[in-house]
Parts: sequence; C-alpha cells; structure tokens
Amino acid sequence: MEAQKKLVMGLFLFVVFVSESGVRAWTGEIHGRVVCDVCGDSSIGPEDHVLEGAEVAVLCITKSGEVLNYQAFTNAKGVYTVAETMPESDRWDACLARPISSFHEHCTHLGDGSSGIKFNYNNPSGYSHTVKTFIYRPASMPTYCI
Repeated sequence: MEAQKKLVMGLFLFVVFVSESGVRAWTGEIHGRVVCDVCGDSSIGPEDHVLEGAEVAVLCITKSGEVLNYQAFTNAKGVYTVAETMPESDRWDACLARPISSFHEHCTHLGDGSSGIKFNYNNPSGYSHTVKTFIYRPASMPTYCI
C-alpha cells in the first residue's frame, strides 16, 4: 500500500512539473485479464476462474523511439493494469502484452493464442486499451470436464 502511495505521489508531482514547464502531458493505460480455463474448452464458463497474482509483461515503444518495459500482476479479479504519464511527444506508439507466469499451482499451462498480443496505441490522453484475456489451463483436466 505504501508503494502505491509513493507511485501516485510521484505521478502527481510529474504531472505538476510537466504542466508548469509548458510540456503537454499525456496519460495512457493498458489492462487485461488472466483466467484459468479449467476444462480447456477455450470458452469462459462457470467452472473457470480468474488468476490472482499472474504476471504479465507489457513492452511499449514510444513515438520518440524509447522502449519501455512494464511488469504487472493480476489482482483478486484477475485484472492487471499498466499506466503511464509522460510528455505528449513521448507517448506510446505500439505495445506488446504477453503473459509471463501463473502462480496458481493447478493452472500453469499457457492456452493456445495466449503467447502475446501486439497492438498500436492510438488512444488520446486519459483513455485505456483493453487487451484480450490471457488463458492458462491445468496440466490435467478434472474428470467432470470429460
């Protein structure tokens, strides 16, 4: 909690500095979910559940060519979020989101089509981009799935 307070205060001070220096600030956000597909049927059903603590990496290239690498973990709702405030001239241009690991002991195998998602970030300041859900599957399906 203390780290979050420091992050919020740092972002606030950055926005104040940027606005006082005459540089126009831009804020972007990327978020998505990570789910355990218990039966491995590629559809989210009542037997499936979100994965808390799953690690996701987000790599973005800015308009000025800088490469930014973010690490995020999912919350209790299986949602991860990456947010940044920077000068408009340095805003995100293109990003790649990819799952790194699931710490859920029964659901650790990455599902098909969940290796990573590339996208252009064209949103104006204050808007977010939602990445499609990343899916993990158990090593062996429960008998009720068969």
